[in-house]
Amino acid sequence: MLHAAVRARLLAAKGMVYLWLLILTLACPVAGLAQAPSEYEVKAAFLYNFAKFVDWPSGAFPSNEAPFLICVLSQNPFGNQLQQITDGKRVGGRRIQVLFLDRVRDARTCQVLFISSSERSQIKEVLENLRGSNTLTVGDTSGFAQSGVAINFILEQDRVHFEINVKSAQKAGLKLSSKLLSVAKVVETSKGTGD
Repeated sequence: MLHAAVRARLLAAKGMVYLWLLILTLACPVAGLAQAPSEYEVKAAFLYNFAKFVDWPSGAFPSNEAPFLICVLSQNPFGNQLQQITDGKRVGGRRIQVLFLDRVRDARTCQVLFISSSERSQIKEVLENLRGSNTLTVGDTSGFAQSGVAINFILEQDRVHFEINVKSAQKAGLKLSSKLLSVAKVVETSKGTGD
């Protein structure tokens, strides 16, 4: 029993170290590298790592064998980067599957949904269609977090950062790690957005 508790603490500490290393590696320019990672390589790595710092309720998966779904709605800004980063990886013991979707109604079974900027004019409808699902919504469009998207990428001084709408994540039944919150800008839903 004690051994399992110690192992759980070590795994949690290891995960935090990986998150900090990822943030430092991807957010800071590295001297001497032939080519720095592109903006969407960084965002793809963050999408994968967000999954490690969020707890989904047990009912979020249709079965014990179901894959962990990371989905992209509408336009795909990642190219093949998201598949390359997640290839052969697992989250919570589940293999990761990346899906590219044209319709939001197909996204209700996704654990992570990246909402492309092409959905800006329909963001309220997208979020309404996801109401009641256990989907972590992620975007990279100004104002998305204030509209109710749980995590939104922002660029500051040419570096990728992110803001989190904690209430939106909670409404989806998700528990965000305090470690994830400690490296994010926390925002609230704007009044008049229907939340």
